[in-house]
Amino acid sequence: MSERRPSVAALSAPLVEALVADAEILRLGVSRSPCGARIIDGGIAARGGIEAGRRIAEICLGGLGRVGIATSGRFPRWGTMITVTTLDPVTACLGSQYAGWSLAEGDFFALGSGPGRALWAREKLYEELGYRDSADHAALVLEVDRTPPDSLVARIAEECGISADRLTLILTPTSSLAGTVQIVARVLEVALHKTHALHFPLDRVVDGIGSSPLPPPAPDFVAAMGRTNDATLYGGDVQLFVTGPENEARDLAEGLPSSSSRDHGRTFAEIFTAYKGDFYAMDPMLFSPARVTVTALETGRSFTFGAFHDEILERSFA
Repeated sequence: MSERRPSVAALSAPLVEALVADAEILRLGVSRSPCGARIIDGGIAARGGIEAGRRIAEICLGGLGRVGIATSGRFPRWGTMITVTTLDPVTACLGSQYAGWSLAEGDFFALGSGPGRALWAREKLYEELGYRDSADHAALVLEVDRTPPDSLVARIAEECGISADRLTLILTPTSSLAGTVQIVARVLEVALHKTHALHFPLDRVVDGIGSSPLPPPAPDFVAAMGRTNDATLYGGDVQLFVTGPENEARDLAEGLPSSSSRDHGRTFAEIFTAYKGDFYAMDPMLFSPARVTVTALETGRSFTFGAFHDEILERSFA
């Protein structure tokens, strides 16, 4: 994919600064680590909230997406939807939002997502995208419940090629309101990631929209992780608009929904427990929206596969 792509660092920078400026009303904590990096607390010591999570999700999309909150009659009890639209779905979702940077030091582990990934750009995915960003500042979102070691923070800045004082880390625990929102806002991203796993050419994905119900947060990590995943697996809805032969659009639509996985049909917490907490033993094809529509732009025909599962959401959320 050789077309020129926008700088997710440049586009997201104003969103990061606005988040800091509004930190008090968003119930966020802002501090500096010993090495000088800016740390934004979205739910550890600070309370955070839904609006904070919405804005963090837009930062995660590299400034190329809009995240909204809407009401829907899709489910009788869970009527609040997180909606996602993008200007450039492949760059926004896979080039920025996807949690693909593995960060570890001592007993600390996290997956980094957001525009800072495109400065590091060492995942094989970036070779396929033909994309690497360049900037003197970076922002990463970490789904964690504690601050990373300062030595790791300094290493992140070094690997991004920037000074530590130009790095911003946004921390959002899974069990927090902000964390819940920013995770559910990945509904379009998981569809694009599975599109890539199914070997559909990413340069033929022109546009996409998605939505998922907003679950209540849970104080227990496994329950919280389960609810945010179930929102997409059993309640998420995505439409992709693609170029190319109509039959290939149909094949993509048939392969994308979570129902194509052998693990489909149980809550995420039940599946996680069955695999004894081994996340990587789960079928990777599970991670996709409940229902997917793919529209072939040349013919205008749309193909829909998958279905919503209110009873599973009720068991998970309640």
